[in-house]
Amino acid sequence: MASLSQGIMAPQQQRHKLSEPQDYPRWNTELIEALRARNLLPYVTASILAPAGDNDSPEYLRWRKNRLTVLLMMKRSLSADMKSKLSNAGWDFGHSRDPKKMYDLIRQITQNGHDNESDTISSPLSPLESNAVVEDLAKEIEVIQQEDSEEDWTAVEVPSKELPPESIQDRVVRVWNDWRDLTAYYDIDGSESRNSRLEEFYRDELADLERQPFETYSSQDDRVDYLLLRNYIRRARRTIELDTARDAKFKAFIEPFATPITAWCEQRRRVEPIDPKALADSLTATEKLVHQAQDHINHNASRYSRATGHRAARRVATLRKKLAETYSFYKDYDPLFDWWVTEPYKRLDAALGNIAGLLREVLVGVKPGDEDTIVGEPIGRDGLLSDLEAEMIPYTPEELLRIAEKEYAWCEAEMVKASQQLGFGTNWRAALEHVKNLYEPPGGYPAFIRSLVDEGAAYVKKHDLVTVPRIAEEAIRMTMIEAERQKVSPFFLGGPTMQMSYPTRDMSHEAKLMSLRGNNRHFGRATAFHEMIPGHHLQIFMGERHHHYRRALFDTPFFVEGWALYWEMVLWERGDFFASAEDKIGSLFWRMHRCARILFSVRFHLGQLDARQCVDLLVDKVGHERATAEGEVRRSLGGEYSPLYQAGYMLGALQLMRLRKEALGSGHGKMREKEFHDRILRANVMPIEMLRALILDKELKKDFKSEWRFYGDGI
Repeated sequence: MASLSQGIMAPQQQRHKLSEPQDYPRWNTELIEALRARNLLPYVTASILAPAGDNDSPEYLRWRKNRLTVLLMMKRSLSADMKSKLSNAGWDFGHSRDPKKMYDLIRQITQNGHDNESDTISSPLSPLESNAVVEDLAKEIEVIQQEDSEEDWTAVEVPSKELPPESIQDRVVRVWNDWRDLTAYYDIDGSESRNSRLEEFYRDELADLERQPFETYSSQDDRVDYLLLRNYIRRARRTIELDTARDAKFKAFIEPFATPITAWCEQRRRVEPIDPKALADSLTATEKLVHQAQDHINHNASRYSRATGHRAARRVATLRKKLAETYSFYKDYDPLFDWWVTEPYKRLDAALGNIAGLLREVLVGVKPGDEDTIVGEPIGRDGLLSDLEAEMIPYTPEELLRIAEKEYAWCEAEMVKASQQLGFGTNWRAALEHVKNLYEPPGGYPAFIRSLVDEGAAYVKKHDLVTVPRIAEEAIRMTMIEAERQKVSPFFLGGPTMQMSYPTRDMSHEAKLMSLRGNNRHFGRATAFHEMIPGHHLQIFMGERHHHYRRALFDTPFFVEGWALYWEMVLWERGDFFASAEDKIGSLFWRMHRCARILFSVRFHLGQLDARQCVDLLVDKVGHERATAEGEVRRSLGGEYSPLYQAGYMLGALQLMRLRKEALGSGHGKMREKEFHDRILRANVMPIEMLRALILDKELKKDFKSEWRFYGDGI
């Protein structure tokens, strides 16, 4: 066997030679600690010299043991294959503190014949020869034990270092990813297992968060994140409660067949063995339960609301989809499964499709093949109050309606002024019709919109209103919205990409004219900057680069949409952007539209309007084309957006305007306009009251409760 001191260079000997023999036994603990802290393995393995004297001396033997201990403990002298075998044999971290356990495990592997010639010691700094095998390592251990059988093995104590406590930012990221994984696994909406697991998750996370001493958060950002996370968790728990209450309204006739379907899908998800015959029996029995539910619906339709029918139909669609996934998981891979299950599955799948259609036709009122009727699910006053609390809006739904009416009255008065400038007197609707007919010809619209985007960016840069990074302006992309999607998005959309709606060749003549009029020049000029710079495009660009961890959990339309409409208000107040009467009418049309969004969405969820009446409100009160009004309502009520999303535009903008007055006005005077806007963008998404606390450095306490009535009390 090669000498353990082979391969050590003379200069290293001179540089690292220890002065006294009594120093040698101490190197193991001192240098292990240094090694772990500073990555000094080469120093440990190549520069600690063997003591002078007889190779059988106690000093030499101790050095030999300690050196081998370090090499094994640091796992740098073992091949990948050997590490794998150690792991399979039961190696754990605790062995690294007890050399004898390590050595015994290695000898056990060699005695069992698990080693082979490929199990070489991989480190070039090994004390053994470069081509040494595991048997050589075991022999080295045996020699040491035989030569020093009476002496206890040296136990290497490595001080453990506790991990630093989880930062609030890391906690936010972890909660988001935990939620994402849980909802991906428990993926059947409305199921008992999903609801109970999420409730447990939220309960535990909230309890752990509440245990954190709020006063230890030294920065305002940390305190804000704490309160935002707590608010998110509380809202999520309330949402489960409200959803469970709504599901209870159809539980009597849906749950009997939903329960066995859910059970089979969850068994597949856990990859537990499925008995094909038992599944076939269950599917056949479940089909009968579906037929019983159909009879119940036909005889008791008057007992259920359209909202209950709509929600029940969605639940059935989810069950049908998950059952199809379960069937696809096994079919073609298990011949016995195909033989037993295929026919019962097809019958049950058809029955689920039939009952979903029955729910839509009998309870919701949508005939088969009808893709144009707009349906939605009102959440009621309690649901609105819960969402308002989560958005930190201390107003009731009724107060929101009064705010919208007051803002609408201002818009209408300004619209009359612009109408008079155009010679239409007080008939602002006639002036609006005039503006609608000032549209770009087919083919010229994209270039026109691009010019408006450039104009908005140039304006805010010229007046030094907000920072516009070069890449944010340089990397703007533009696409067209296909005809079918224009039923939901009749105007253009912004963000990373500008998406434009404009009539296509295959549209009817009436649809083409409505699209042209709804996307006229002055409507476009009023919102191109809203969608891009300084609006959504700049907002998203900055949000992806600053406090980006807030985007997943704390997203809110009051910040996202409020910011874009806020800029419409700022540019209006400046007086030089909307200079012509036509431009003013274009801007006022959209502001009236945002008032109407509050009116129709809040009233819909209060049960005061149905979807068709919402469309009528937009046509009659704002002057929308009916096709564009239908697209707006369909998008708002279709479930893609939160119930308060439409209210978030105007209310969020009003909040930001009030905050602007506080931050820039004589009462504070703490910052310039550009700094104010940059700080908002860098803060990223959150309820505006929390943004206010961050920007104005308001005192925050653990028992924080929303109380900022930004619109005053006289409403």
